[in-house]
Amino acid sequence: MNFYTKEHLFYCGVDLHTRSMYICVLDQSGQILLHRNLAADPQRFLDAIGPFRQDMVVCAECMFSWYWLADLCAKENISFVLGHALYMRAIHGGKAKNDKIDSHKIAALLRGGMIPQAYVYPAAMRPTRDLLRRRNYLVRKRADLLSHIQNTNSQYNLPVFGKKIAYRSHRTGVAEQFPDANVQLSIKTNLELIDHYDKLINALELFVLQNARDHDPQGPASAADRARHRQDPLPGDPL
Repeated sequence: MNFYTKEHLFYCGVDLHTRSMYICVLDQSGQILLHRNLAADPQRFLDAIGPFRQDMVVCAECMFSWYWLADLCAKENISFVLGHALYMRAIHGGKAKNDKIDSHKIAALLRGGMIPQAYVYPAAMRPTRDLLRRRNYLVRKRADLLSHIQNTNSQYNLPVFGKKIAYRSHRTGVAEQFPDANVQLSIKTNLELIDHYDKLINALELFVLQNARDHDPQGPASAADRARHRQDPLPGDPL
């Protein structure tokens, strides 16, 4: 667990939501200089923290809505810390909890060097990461359908499938193995959904293979390299 320990003149804790944000600004002595509920609007936020910007650090929990705040702080050259939500809950969890209290706790932890940090993923790479997370979701749904077929086969004590039905070529005749028409329809529905998931997942993976090479830690690839990779994707290449 890495804590943010750098000292600043002002510490801003943000309890961030989709449409609103409660902000709390502390000075080095811990005195509250600003404690206000605002709309989650970039200009409203900049106007509110304007008097303290010369040496301020901003912190918000790693929830789903943090992207715009991190990008705004990067654009405005304001230090930004992303707090690890799970570890923060373990550190400052309490019975009394609301937006006002949470924003003050975040600012106080920040001032005391007790904010466990989460990684601020680079803005240019976030869409690819989110797309890969969506792929994981689809893969889990596909696995659930395969598990249901296997469980149904065990439920009726039928012979085990000879080959792994995860492969499309091994799924021929699987539904017909069940004697009841209702069960057959249930299994056929699963199989059709699996076929559809296969197409979606394959298309998604191909897109990532063609585009993720641009995320080079050594620097952006040249236009010629990007064009070559997109024309000739290699499935075995690392992302």
